[in-house]
Amino acid sequence: TKLEDDLVRRDFTVNAMAVRIGADGSQDFVDPLNGMNALLAGVMDTPSAPENSFNDDPLRMLRAARFVSQLGFTLHERVHRAIADMAPQIERITAERVRAELDKLILGEFPIDGMNVMCETGLADFVLPEVPQMKLEIDEHHQHKDVYWHSLTVLKQAVDLEDGDPDLVLRWAALLHDIGKPDTKRNEPGGGVSFHHHEVVGAKMVRKRMRALKYSKQMVDDVSQLVFLHLRFHG
Repeated sequence: TKLEDDLVRRDFTVNAMAVRIGADGSQDFVDPLNGMNALLAGVMDTPSAPENSFNDDPLRMLRAARFVSQLGFTLHERVHRAIADMAPQIERITAERVRAELDKLILGEFPIDGMNVMCETGLADFVLPEVPQMKLEIDEHHQHKDVYWHSLTVLKQAVDLEDGDPDLVLRWAALLHDIGKPDTKRNEPGGGVSFHHHEVVGAKMVRKRMRALKYSKQMVDDVSQLVFLHLRFHG
């Protein structure tokens, strides 16, 4: 019955602003939750306690990471903390809704930041566990590059190389091209590390994950094929 009661139920304060239009055409800006200040500061905060907001719709946790990717915003400390505490609740959401948010995140201007938020809060453990699992422990005797940050760097390079619209297939393949490494890691004599056939294992893992997220057969085939071929020279 009241506009303010409606706005407090919105997902984030930046989406909880309105303009009241009078019968005479007058306009009154309504911002009871300081959404404009949050917008100018580039901070994602919830209108009420984040626990209440995320309990209403757990997908809002993933949406927060998506806005980080799309807008370059940061999460308010209490929002970051609540997502970390409530991450398992994302399993209440259908795969189709999760997939839609993931695609929006991966197509954002800052997908590395959005994906890192997902991994920091533990949200990725429930919707895309293969990505945080690339954070392999590096010991002093068997050195190798950080596979997780390497994959995010490749994603950044793929974004930078785009000429025109974002390429969803290429971005997903760039992010997931090394997900087979944790399962194929072997410590070699002399301090080396090998990941034999990680592209084959990775392609199978991509198929399994993308099918679970209800992607189309064409999308699954395209991304997994790029992962399978990523060690081949193209020229």
